[in-house]
Amino acid sequence: MKIVRGIQAIFAVSVLVGTLAVGARADTYNKTTIFTFNQQVEIPGQILPAGTYQFKLLDSVVNRNVVQVFNGDGSQLIATVLTINDSRVKPSGKAVIMFGERPANAPPAVKSWFYPGEKGGQEFVYPKARAVLLAQETHEAVPAVAAEPAPVEELKSEPIVAETPQKTEVEFAEAFPTPAPSTAPSTERLAPVLPKTGSPVPLIALLGVLSVSFAFTLKRLVS
Repeated sequence: MKIVRGIQAIFAVSVLVGTLAVGARADTYNKTTIFTFNQQVEIPGQILPAGTYQFKLLDSVVNRNVVQVFNGDGSQLIATVLTINDSRVKPSGKAVIMFGERPANAPPAVKSWFYPGEKGGQEFVYPKARAVLLAQETHEAVPAVAAEPAPVEELKSEPIVAETPQKTEVEFAEAFPTPAPSTAPSTERLAPVLPKTGSPVPLIALLGVLSVSFAFTLKRLVS
């Protein structure tokens, strides 16, 4: 009976772990992050007063490059911002906001947002006129769209370009090239793949023998 109870306990723990894992995925799907700024900060289209805000990805399976900014309790949508993928070498255990270099008398402009534990993040896309000035101040290319803040569907269809510190506009791919795939040998251990012509009959027979042996052993232990 002790063995039977042990098996039941293991099953119960497995169900609990599975439930917690599902809950965690649900909580992190939108990557909701709460930030408190002690001074004004700039996001595309506006200046946020000092205070607490929620950053989250738009609920979309197709497009994961739209960020929504809400007030502290999430009851009011403040801005919907188009973004591009960004990356960093090492993830941080905490949420990170990166700002571009600005003059001392200007509020810092949000450049990128990284969710805790992830190397990939979201780099904010600024309206073209503002991106031109930011590129000169930060001395680096700034992703831009021609349109001012607009409805989500319009934002998704807007072509993204890059404004450079040299006051020129270039193609997005030229300023933000996609990183080349790593050529380092993989450390992942892959499960062996059976040939397509292989028959599953021997494997089925083996599983049958193992099942019978397990049942017989369990019966002897219980009795």
